[in-house]
Amino acid sequence: MDASTQPTHAGRRPVAQPFGDHLRHWRQHRRLSQFDLAQEADISTRHLSFVETGRSVPSREMVLRLSERLDIPLRERNALLVAAGYAPMYRERPLDDPALSSARQAVELILKSHEPFPAITIDRHWNLVAANSVVPHLLAGADASLLQTPVNVLRLSLHPQGLAPQIANLAQWRHHLLERLRQQIAATADPVLAALLEELRAYPVPAGAEDEHLEGEHLGVVMPFKFRTPGGVLSFISTTTIFGTPVDVTLQELAMETFFPADEFTRQALQALMSPT
Repeated sequence: MDASTQPTHAGRRPVAQPFGDHLRHWRQHRRLSQFDLAQEADISTRHLSFVETGRSVPSREMVLRLSERLDIPLRERNALLVAAGYAPMYRERPLDDPALSSARQAVELILKSHEPFPAITIDRHWNLVAANSVVPHLLAGADASLLQTPVNVLRLSLHPQGLAPQIANLAQWRHHLLERLRQQIAATADPVLAALLEELRAYPVPAGAEDEHLEGEHLGVVMPFKFRTPGGVLSFISTTTIFGTPVDVTLQELAMETFFPADEFTRQALQALMSPT
C-alpha cells in the first residue's frame, strides 16, 4: 500500500495521509521525541506539536527543514511536500533521460573501467540496472527464472537456485547482506525492502550458520566474498559508490558495487578470463 494513502471503502477515492502523520512517522522512525526534533530544527516544541496534529500548516521552507533534519530520502521528501499542499521539489527521471546523460556516462565509465573485475549498478530495491561484461561469466550457474528482468541482486545471491551454492563463505556473506539490508530499511522505512528481508530470511540457512561466530573478530580488514568456479575459488572485496549531493530521485537511489580481487589468484584468473583469445 502506498504510504501516502489510507484504505477506504470500495468505490471511494483514497484519502491522502495528512502531513502531520507523515512527519510523526519519520520522527518516531528516527527515534526522536518532539523536543529532540524541535531542537534540531530550531523551532518550539509547541509549534512542532501543532504541525503534527494539523493545528498549524507548515511553510514549504519548514517542510524542507524538517526533512533535512530527519534525513528523509528525496522520494519521501516529495511525499511530505505534497501532503503539506506544495508541489514536489525533486524530479525522478529514468536513467536514459537526456538530462541525466552526464550521470549515465559516469556510471558506464565506472563499470567499463573496472574490467576485468566485476561491477554492477543497482537501484533502491537492489534490482540490477547495469553490469559490466565480466558479470555474466559469474552468473552461469543460476536458474534462468532468477535472471529474468528485473534481476534482484539479493534474491539472486542468496536463493538456493541462484548463486548461493557457489558462495564458499555463504554463512558470512548472507549475514553481511542481511545486515546491510536492515540498515537500509532503518534509513528508508521502505516496505518493499522490509518484505524482501523477510523473503531472504526464509531461504534455507547455510550449514554452520547457526554455530558460526559471525560477530567475532575477522582475520582480514573487510568481509570477503568467496565464489566457487570450475577453476578455483575467487576471492573479492567490494566497495559501494553513490552520487554525491544528488537532486534527482533516481540518482540518489543508485549505487555502484565494484568488486576487487582479494588475492593474486583471483586477479590472474579474471585477467585470463577476459583476455582476448
